[in-house]
Amino acid sequence: MSPSVAEVPYGCLDLMVLKTLQAMGPLHGYGIARRIEQMARDSLALNQGTIYPALLRLEQKRWITSEWGTSENNRRARFYEITKAGKKQLAAEAESWARTVAIMTRMLEHDEG
Repeated sequence: MSPSVAEVPYGCLDLMVLKTLQAMGPLHGYGIARRIEQMARDSLALNQGTIYPALLRLEQKRWITSEWGTSENNRRARFYEITKAGKKQLAAEAESWARTVAIMTRMLEHDEG
């Protein structure tokens, strides 16, 4: 990992998990975390204390479902999948983040001098 590994910014993890499951299909928690780190080019670090509470929260909101299965290394693992409600939430959150990024980009590029 790079020397400047950061924690996930507040409010981003749900969107990252939902997007990962939409793009990749059903994955276990470790796979979700590794995929997010890969997409972030290892500039984020996700540990069990970060990813699993998020998965539980998303499942309680019914944005994802889970079932037990066997991982690629023959271990019992819980596999998560995005629901229809999760896809709807993902679209709403993605739109909100796009607006926020556009606003911040304008503000950061604004030259006051």
